[in-house]
Amino acid sequence: MGGQTISAMVEGGKATPAPPLGPALGPLGLPIPKVIEEINKKTADFKGMQVPVKVIAGPNKTFTVEVGKPPVSALLRKEAKVEKGTGFAGQEWVGNISMDQVKSVAKAKFGGDEQGYVNQVLGTCRSMGISIGEEGKVLLARKRVVKIEATPATTAAPVAGAPATPASPGATAASGTVPTKGAPPAKKEKEKKRKVKKGK
Repeated sequence: MGGQTISAMVEGGKATPAPPLGPALGPLGLPIPKVIEEINKKTADFKGMQVPVKVIAGPNKTFTVEVGKPPVSALLRKEAKVEKGTGFAGQEWVGNISMDQVKSVAKAKFGGDEQGYVNQVLGTCRSMGISIGEEGKVLLARKRVVKIEATPATTAAPVAGAPATPASPGATAASGTVPTKGAPPAKKEKEKKRKVKKGK
């Protein structure tokens, strides 16, 4: 069976016959141990990184292994010596690299360090929380901005000795405010004033 291609992501130098690679190779009738050996040989320089590989089946159980380039994020993790990026881009910084390292990653991934390639690497640095150069070391020193969850506002407890706030006219039980007992309605106040005038 020839002409079929299997694509997979493997850890550099550590491919095994385990899923997903082994089960995919089985139906092709290829010598799996030899395929794994070839993959590990060709990906040895990418230890600790996930690398895309292609296994192309040829006639008579022959095969070709093509190794792609690791993602920018994997190259940056290696340069910054960090296991993973941040989950809080722009708020948390997990590592720092120099501009020369940025250009090195651009060359490894894109084959050149033109400004467009460098900008792509810098964008990935920001999203991963990897700062750049001496100024970036200041950000790294701050390490992390703690995310504070908003809490609902609470009603302040009354201060001892402070006068109670009178209920607003027309407040109802439905609103949760009970009118103060003995407080004369506005109509009774007017009648009282009229009686005082007549008494004069």
